[in-house]
Amino acid sequence: MKRLHSVLAIGLGTALAAGRIWAQTPGPDGSALFKSKCASCHDGAENSRSPAPEVMRAKSPESVIDSLVNGLMRVQGSRLSGPERRAIAEFLTGKKLGGDVTGANIGRCEVRPAMKNPADRPLWNGWGADTANTHFQPVSQAGLTADQVPKLKLKWALGFPDATSAWAQPSVASGRVFVGSQNGTVYSVDAKTGCIYWTFSAQGGVRTAITIGPGTNNNFVAYFADTNAHLYAVDASTGEKLWVRKIEEHQLARITGAPTLYNGRIYVGVSSYEETFGAKADYECCTFRGSLSAVDAKTGEVIWKTYTIAAEPKPRGKSASGLTLYGPSGAAIWSSPTIDGKRGVVYAATGNTYSDPDQPTSDAVIAFDLATGKIKWSHQATPKDTFLIGCRPGSTNPNCPEKNGPDYDFGNSPVLAKLPSGKDAIVIGQKSGVAYALDPDKEGAVLWEYRAGLGGALGGMEWGSAVDGENAYFPLSDITRPKPGGLHAVSLATGQPVWVAPPAKLICGAGRGCNAAQSAAITVIPGIVFSASNDGGIRAFSTKDGTVVWQFDTNKDFKTVNGISAKGGSIQAAAPTVAGGMLYLNSGYGAFGGRAGNVLLAFGLE
Repeated sequence: MKRLHSVLAIGLGTALAAGRIWAQTPGPDGSALFKSKCASCHDGAENSRSPAPEVMRAKSPESVIDSLVNGLMRVQGSRLSGPERRAIAEFLTGKKLGGDVTGANIGRCEVRPAMKNPADRPLWNGWGADTANTHFQPVSQAGLTADQVPKLKLKWALGFPDATSAWAQPSVASGRVFVGSQNGTVYSVDAKTGCIYWTFSAQGGVRTAITIGPGTNNNFVAYFADTNAHLYAVDASTGEKLWVRKIEEHQLARITGAPTLYNGRIYVGVSSYEETFGAKADYECCTFRGSLSAVDAKTGEVIWKTYTIAAEPKPRGKSASGLTLYGPSGAAIWSSPTIDGKRGVVYAATGNTYSDPDQPTSDAVIAFDLATGKIKWSHQATPKDTFLIGCRPGSTNPNCPEKNGPDYDFGNSPVLAKLPSGKDAIVIGQKSGVAYALDPDKEGAVLWEYRAGLGGALGGMEWGSAVDGENAYFPLSDITRPKPGGLHAVSLATGQPVWVAPPAKLICGAGRGCNAAQSAAITVIPGIVFSASNDGGIRAFSTKDGTVVWQFDTNKDFKTVNGISAKGGSIQAAAPTVAGGMLYLNSGYGAFGGRAGNVLLAFGLE
């Protein structure tokens, strides 16, 4: 096992052996950042709704950061890097936060060997383990059998500083784990020990999974995106930036779905915060349109970009207070695109519209031509779903639609599955609580549909479903419903239920954020479905009958390899990653009815 140590204790000889001397660089100027990014609202004017700097002086720097990553200022905070948020918090409060913003002062690897070819070692690449986004890992890659799963034990933990959510799914390549964090730090760590090879600071939070591909000089490249709509390419061996590209200029754009690499191109969708921002009565709503872009993997140049809504937003009237209202808007792409090389298309799924007029490409699965980006077909599951957060009955917000929609986004990636008959199908779960199998040869015609739950704004299937050779598996959120949670196994051939695992017995006690909703994406290996829950539990279900054969409670404090105070909490977004006999899982989701946490956990066999 590689020895872990503090950078402060590294001698010169050891540092040279490691190939790099780890040194702290001066941080950003908090005063200047506040003046340029925040002072226009927080100016202390009598008619300002925002607290003045002297009011915030009484706060802790942790509370300011929490507001910037998870609270009222999360949209503004998404435009800042982790070091910038920390600098503003320390300036406003006059108090220092301990430790390095990257959380890498302690726990550096003693040596950093060059990366070997990822194809020669166990691999989980990007969001779905493959470009079909099946979230299935064969035993040859998993290094783990169903019989071994009950023997899994915690091996190490990594803490994320300045974070209330651990929301990114880890990737595994060449014996390394690659993972992003809420404060924008990206990590490359040793898969067996968790020691840190390198860190990289992005310009916004990084919740996308990381995709590894070949470079141009016998090197390998890590691709990921941030909450400020930047796409990055960094050297996977060293963390050195190769290029960065702003994919969308809209002020509220962000990227949540992992980029997909195929034949030298990166395919990446864009989502936004505007659905939330439209709840502000003084905001001229709405002008964002989702999009899918194909980017040259070597240079970062955008080859094509296709908006999910063809028409540009135009003025659609005035509010009672005289603000211009715009539309159409919305149809964000929240998830990772899926490649269908046989048909020459890339599939992406969209969310609801934000403002009228209604669009046929919202709440839809869309097939884009791989070469040109032209939309070949679109299958809409829920028409007339115009939705803004906060538009409850009786709202006086002029941005609210006449009838607020049900918010039936597709947060799942489309899964390109092979049916037992040999026919291809696109399998996907929706926030409506309904899952579909669509025919890719008949413009998305429905082969079967299956209702797993009641659905709703935080309901149905949120972030990801999975398939193996026989079944599709759908985890149910329904977090606001009386009976959230449950896991459904459905026959790929017929769409009929094979078994249903009921909501798990809670391990989190009681209180806010303690429920059985299974909002997070899932992972399948032969014989086992791994599914995590809002109650902080990770469980392994038998694919035969849905019985639980292993579980682990993440609701605790963990000793971390990098010395960061870390705890687990709700698990709502990313799936567990399985590769090389190890299971990796992020715990903590301090938003949307979840409980905060900031830890990456690694499990292995004795």
